Amino acid sequence: MASPRSSGQPGPPPPPPRPPARLLLLLLLPLLLPLAPGAWGWARGAPRPPPSSPPLSIMGLMPLTKEVAKGSIGRGVLPAVELAIEQIRNESLLRPYFLDLRLYDTECDNAKGLKAFYDAIKYGPNHLMVFGGVCPSVTSIIAESLQGWNLVQLSFAATTPVLADKKKYPYFFRTVPSDNAVNPAILKLLKHYQWKRVGTLTQDVQRFSEVRNDLTGVLYGEDIEISDTESFSNDPCTSVKKLKGNDVRIILGQFDQHMAAKVFCCAYEENMYGSKYQWIIPGWYEPSWWEQVHTEANSSRCLRKNLLAAMEGYIGVDFEPLSSKQIKTISGKTPQQYEREYNNKRSGVGPSKFHGYAYDGIWVIAKTLQRAMETLHASSRHQRIQDFNYTDHTLGRIILNAMNETNFFGVTGQVVFRNGERMGTIKFTQFQDSREVKVGEYNAVADTLEMINDTIRFQGSEPPKDKTIILEQLRKISLPLYSILSALTILGMIMASAFLFFNIKNRNQKLIKMSSPYMNNLIILGGMLSYASIFLFGLDGSFVSEKTFETLCTVRTWILTVGYTTAFGAMFAKTWRVHAIFKNVKMKKKIIKDQKLLVIVGGMLLIDLCILICWQAVDPLRRTVERYSMEPDPAGRDISIRPLLEHCENTHMTIWLGIVYAYKGLLMLFGCFLAWETRNVSIPALNDSKYIGMSVYNVGIMCIIGAAVSFLTRDQPNVQFCIVALVIIFCSTITLCLVFVPKLITLRTNPDAATQNRRFQFTQNQKKEDSKTSTSVTSVNQASTSRLEGLQSENHRLRMKITELDKDLEEVTMQLQDTPEKTTYIKQNHYQELNDILSLGNFTESTDGGKAILKNHLDQNPQLQWNTTEPSRTCKDPIEDINSPEHIQRRLSLQLPILHHAYLPSIGGVDASCVSPCVSPTASPRHRHVPPSFRVMVSGL
Repeated sequence: MASPRSSGQPGPPPPPPRPPARLLLLLLLPLLLPLAPGAWGWARGAPRPPPSSPPLSIMGLMPLTKEVAKGSIGRGVLPAVELAIEQIRNESLLRPYFLDLRLYDTECDNAKGLKAFYDAIKYGPNHLMVFGGVCPSVTSIIAESLQGWNLVQLSFAATTPVLADKKKYPYFFRTVPSDNAVNPAILKLLKHYQWKRVGTLTQDVQRFSEVRNDLTGVLYGEDIEISDTESFSNDPCTSVKKLKGNDVRIILGQFDQHMAAKVFCCAYEENMYGSKYQWIIPGWYEPSWWEQVHTEANSSRCLRKNLLAAMEGYIGVDFEPLSSKQIKTISGKTPQQYEREYNNKRSGVGPSKFHGYAYDGIWVIAKTLQRAMETLHASSRHQRIQDFNYTDHTLGRIILNAMNETNFFGVTGQVVFRNGERMGTIKFTQFQDSREVKVGEYNAVADTLEMINDTIRFQGSEPPKDKTIILEQLRKISLPLYSILSALTILGMIMASAFLFFNIKNRNQKLIKMSSPYMNNLIILGGMLSYASIFLFGLDGSFVSEKTFETLCTVRTWILTVGYTTAFGAMFAKTWRVHAIFKNVKMKKKIIKDQKLLVIVGGMLLIDLCILICWQAVDPLRRTVERYSMEPDPAGRDISIRPLLEHCENTHMTIWLGIVYAYKGLLMLFGCFLAWETRNVSIPALNDSKYIGMSVYNVGIMCIIGAAVSFLTRDQPNVQFCIVALVIIFCSTITLCLVFVPKLITLRTNPDAATQNRRFQFTQNQKKEDSKTSTSVTSVNQASTSRLEGLQSENHRLRMKITELDKDLEEVTMQLQDTPEKTTYIKQNHYQELNDILSLGNFTESTDGGKAILKNHLDQNPQLQWNTTEPSRTCKDPIEDINSPEHIQRRLSLQLPILHHAYLPSIGGVDASCVSPCVSPTASPRHRHVPPSFRVMVSGL
C-alpha cells in the first residue's frame, strides 16, 4: 500500500515468480496505487531522470487531502517543491544521482501519519531523509523515533516550540522559524522603543504557553520586567482587567485569531487601547481574520467599529515568508523572480505561506546530500550514499553533520541552523486603517532590527510609555505670589519703621512719654519679626536646598514665636501697669517704672525660649516629604503627576504645638482680662484697653480661621502660604495701627487732650453681701518730670470750670430755704475762704487767671455789698431779686466749701491724710479738714 508510484522510470525490479494469487495482486497493483492514501509519486511535472541515474529517495510526509484543513498547506507547497527539484536537476547538483521525493499523506492524524511513516520504511526504498511535518502532533511523534532509524527530518511548516528540544528530537531540523523565534525579535523591538515593563496575556494552550515561557527566559537578565502574567481559557475580560489594574501598557499576547477578537473587545470595554497602550500579538493569523470572526465578536456585544478601534495600531510578529532583499539566491534567482514563477506554476492551487520554506528545504536537502557525498568520497571507506540503510549509524551521522553546516541565501533569507532551529527573518506588521502594513523586520542571523522609515504609526505623538510615567513634582510656592506677598510685607515693615521713627522722635512728648515709649518700641519690634517670618515661610525646595530648608523650619518658628510674644507681651505689660495703679485704691502711691515692664516681657520671652530650646533639643523639626495621589498631566501628556509637598514636622508635633498654643492662648486670655478690667480708665495716653481688645479680637479670629483653612489646604502650598502670610500681615498691621495711629492723630490735633482725664472717676462694683459703691479719683504717677505738667494743666482746666459751675449752682440755691444764721456764717467765714483761695498765687503763675475770673464776676455786680443786708428786699420773690446780696451770700455759702474741698487737692492745697473737720475759718488751706464725703486720695506723679 505504501509503495510509491514513480513517473517516467520503472520502479524496483519485479519480484521473482509467485503463486498465481500473488501474481494477480501484482497485476492489479498499478490500478490500486492511485487510490492508496499513503503514497504519492515524486513531484509531478519534474523531468524524467536518465535511466542510468540512481535515485536518492526522500520521504515526504505532509497532509494532502482536501478533507483536512491543513491539507491546503501540503497542496500549496507542491508547486514550490517541483520548482526546486527541477532546478536542482537542471544544475546537476547531485550528479550522477537525482532527487526522488516520495510523498505520503499523513492527514494530520497521529495514527495515519505514523502508519504512513512505517509503511514507507517497510515497503518503500531506503529513504535518506524525511521531508515534511506540518501538524505538530504527528511531527513530534515521528521526530521522536528518527534517531532509531538514523533518519534526519527537515520540516518546512512545523513551528511548535516543542520540537526545539534537541535532547528529545536530535535529528529534527526545520527551515521555518519556530514560534519561539519571534521572542528575540520582540526583545529587539522592546529595546528599540525602550519599553522595559511589559505584561503577557496567554491562551491556555500548550503552544502559546511554551512561547510565553520561552519569552520569560529571553527577557530575563535583559532589564525588562514582566510586571504581570495573565492567562485565560475562554473569557479574557477578567485577565484584561487585571492587566489594566497593574498598569500594564505594553501587552504581549499569545492567542489564536478567534480569541483575539474577544481580547480586543474586552480591551475596548476597559479602554485599553489608543495612544497609551501597545498590543503585540502573533502575526500568523489568516488575512482579514477580523472579518471571519466578526460574528463571534458580535455575540459578545462588540460592534465591528469597536473591534476595529481597539485593534488599531497593534503589532503582529511572524516569520517572513519571502525575503525582501533584491539578491540572487542559491538558485540564481531573486526572491521576487521565484515568487512570480511559483504563482505561475500553482495555477488553480491556493497559495501557502510556507511555500518559500519548502522551496529552500529542498535546496537544503540537496546541499546536505552533496556535502555527505563529498565526505564519503574523501573517506577511505569508499561507501556510496545509495548504500545507506536504516541501520547505518555512521552515514546517518554524516548526513546529520552536513545538515548542521548548512549556510546559504535562499528565497526566505539566510538559511542557517543553530541547534536545529532556523535562524530566519521575523517581520513586524501593524494594523493601520483596517489593513496590515509591514513596518520592520528582524534578522536573526545578524541579530539586527530594521524599521521601515515612516511606516509605523502610533496613535499618540510618540510611542506609548511602558507604564504610567510618574513625574514626582514638588509643589512649590508660585514666584509671582511670593513676590506680591513679599511686597506687601515690605510695605508693612516700612510702616512699622515709620512708627518706630515717630515713637523715638516724640519720646519726650508727654503723650508718648506717658504711653511708655520703650514698650512701644517692643511692640514695633515684635511686629517686624512677625513680618520677617513671611519671607521664611515662602522659601521652599525650589529656592533652597534640603539642608537649608530644615534650618528654615526652626528659624521661622523661633522668629514668629518671639515676635508674637514681644508685641503682645509689651502691650499686655502696659495694660497691667494701668490695672495695677487704678484697681488698687488702698495704696496712696503706685510707682511702676518701665524697667519692671521690661522684666515682665523678658520673663515671657524666657518661657518661649525654654519651650523652643526643649523642642529643638528633644524633638527637632525635620524636613518631611508627603506624597499625594497621582493626578493627570494638565498638558495632556501620557504621564501622571505625583505631587510632593515639603513639611516641617517631627515625631511629637501635636504635643509641641499644643504646648505653644496653650501658652499663647493663656497670654491672650490674660490680655483680654486686663483690657476688660481697665476699660473705664479713659486717659488716652495711658489706657490702650480698647485697642488691645480690638487687637486681641482680630488676632484671635484671624488665627483661628487661618489655622483651620491652612490645615484644610495642606496639599495646596500656594493657598496655604497665601493664607498664612495674609493672616500675619493683617494681625501685625492692625495691631500696630491700633496702637500708634490714635497717638499720631491725637498728637497732631490736640496734644493736651490726650493727657487729660475726662472721666477721672471710675466705678468698681464690689461683689460682696455688704458691697458699697466707692468712687475714687486718682492721679497717675508716670514720671517726676510729667507730674508738674499734668497738675498745672488740670489746675488751669478747673479754674476755667468755675465760671460754668457758678451758673448751675445759682439755680440750685434758689430752691433752698434761706436762714439768717447761714447768711451770717457765710459773711464771717467763707468770705475769708474765698480770699484764701485767690491768694494761692505762690503755687503757680496760672492762678492769676482764676483771680481775674472771680474778680470780674464780682465787678459785674457793683451793688453787691458783703457786710450789709437790705431787709426790704427779703420778702420779694427770689427769682426777681436773684442778684441781691442775700442770694449772692447764699450762693457763696455753697460754692466756696465745694471749691475749697474739691479743687484745691488737685493743686496741692489739701493733703489726703486730712480727715477731720476744719476747726476755724481762718486756718490755712493746706491744713483744713475735709468732710468725709469730699475726701480724695492724691498720688503724686
